[in-house]
Amino acid sequence: MLKLLIVFICWSNLTFSQQIKEETLRYQSDLNSFYLDSKTTPLNDDELKKFKGLHFYPFNEQLIVHARLERLENQSEFKMPTTGKKEPLYKKYGVLHFEINGKKMQLEVYQSQDLMKRKGFETHLFLPFIDLTSGNETYGGGRYLDIEIPENDEIILDFNKAYHPYCAYTLGYSCPITPDVNFLETEINAGVKF
Repeated sequence: MLKLLIVFICWSNLTFSQQIKEETLRYQSDLNSFYLDSKTTPLNDDELKKFKGLHFYPFNEQLIVHARLERLENQSEFKMPTTGKKEPLYKKYGVLHFEINGKKMQLEVYQSQDLMKRKGFETHLFLPFIDLTSGNETYGGGRYLDIEIPENDEIILDFNKAYHPYCAYTLGYSCPITPDVNFLETEINAGVKF
């Protein structure tokens, strides 16, 4: 009976891991399709002609981490600096605490005050970050993750879904500038790269 239970647990973990990988690869494929489709791309016609698709790091299971969400109360709205003239209103929603390679890390996570009013985005959170690949293998202004408010205080961060803002590829957009506090002193070798 014990042997059967151990085999089942191993099989369940393998299946869950495989599901996450398939979901992530599907997400990356959809993101590529979005950029390559003339109806949805942020690229202009000339940029689209030259664009050969997004590049990704190989899937990295080590950069799918469990984080604890420390929710923050009574936060004031602030204008998020961007690369353009727009300064959208955000609130600091919380701080995510997690480990990568045995190092304790944290990132602030934000909620757009405009986006949260749109249907389907009520629980959307915005997670910009910079790491040691920024400015070398990835966009110097950092990368983003989109996450949802969890029911409890546990959340899975899949850095394989990290993406560049439009500003990494084209002009004319006001992309949020990653706050200095969201610098990770490690290489996040997952997600979109140049």
